Amino acid sequence: MPPAAPRPPLPLLLLLLPPLLLAAARPAAPPHRPTFTCGGVVSGESGFIGSEGFPGVYPPNSKCTWKITVPEGKVVVLSFRYLDLESDNLCRYDFVDIYNGHANGQRIGRFCGTVKPGALVSNSNKMLVQMTSDANTAGSGFIAKFSAAEPHERGDQYCGGRLEKPSGSFQTPNWPERDYPAGVTCSWHIVAPKNQLIELKFEKFDVERDNYCRYDYVAVFNGGEINDAKRIGKYCGDSPPAPILSERNELLIQFLSDLSLTADGFIGHYKFRPKKLPTTTVLPTTTTVPATSIVKPTVALCQQKCKRSGTLESNYCSSNFVITGTVITAIMRAGSLHATVSIINVYKEGNLAIQQAGKSMSARIIVVCKQCPLIRRGLNYIIMGQVEEDGRGKVFPNSFVMSFKTKNSKILNALKNKTC
Repeated sequence: MPPAAPRPPLPLLLLLLPPLLLAAARPAAPPHRPTFTCGGVVSGESGFIGSEGFPGVYPPNSKCTWKITVPEGKVVVLSFRYLDLESDNLCRYDFVDIYNGHANGQRIGRFCGTVKPGALVSNSNKMLVQMTSDANTAGSGFIAKFSAAEPHERGDQYCGGRLEKPSGSFQTPNWPERDYPAGVTCSWHIVAPKNQLIELKFEKFDVERDNYCRYDYVAVFNGGEINDAKRIGKYCGDSPPAPILSERNELLIQFLSDLSLTADGFIGHYKFRPKKLPTTTVLPTTTTVPATSIVKPTVALCQQKCKRSGTLESNYCSSNFVITGTVITAIMRAGSLHATVSIINVYKEGNLAIQQAGKSMSARIIVVCKQCPLIRRGLNYIIMGQVEEDGRGKVFPNSFVMSFKTKNSKILNALKNKTC
């Protein structure tokens, strides 16, 4: 990345205030403003950790690790009080990683930017926090409070676990008798045989609603670890996500609730299914549908005249999702255009998988016919379309796509507040 001027540290006045005045002015900050160093081993019922030199600018090219331990039988709850790291959609440059345990633990999350996540809860009395910075842009770093809490159990087990049977179910703690508890983290790792995929469906779903699912949420990942680059979707609210099919033989489902509002929760079901035969394979004679029939509809579709029909208003209601954004990547694959859109605003989310890091949001869009409608990298658009099972937006030749101008926002806001 090109070097950028570091952001100024927090106001100098805060550094000059006596500790007692500082504590009164900022009750959320730890008393007597300790000096934070690069990592350390901390223990007890509660305490604070912070980036090296906080509230000054953290140093470049560093990796700092904090090992937190609370009393046996309790779990660790980590709450960020302040977060200011270089912002990136996938948190690739400066970031804070949170893990269960002290060694080889499962990653609970990775964070950057300035938007604080909800409370993070370990599954034992140990948690590891690691902050990494690159050579360039820096900020003031972070400060977070850790505290001990009673574990929330379901029966005599923690929620989550490894699921290897050909089919099964998983649900939030307390389901269906009462709301899920506050401050809980559950991770279900589903593993199928190598030659099979996993189909996932949510039967009932009610998780605290937020436009960006920042507080309570369910996140689903391809593979066996929490990795934003492999995230299929992040879900909250009271509408069940669309059915999900894994890319390979592993899925990871993470549920997290913060320390405030709760809701009914959810129950989900999964089953293993064989991989589909590739279209180049000769199908058995007992199969009535030839493999080429899968391709024909798309070819015919892309031979049609490229013409947008209807109006902004009529397309709004018929579309699964409506967003405005800037096209930041555009790659041709098998006759379609695969684009990443940096989102300006979300007017209708549906089941569109939206990735968030700090204040930045993005979504993956497939333009089925590569030049119909024609979109170009670096330009702003209003995009309306349908959503695939994996959460990607799908744009057809008759989907409503147009250049976005600031004046369009008024119409879109009016449509957002009107019931279809």
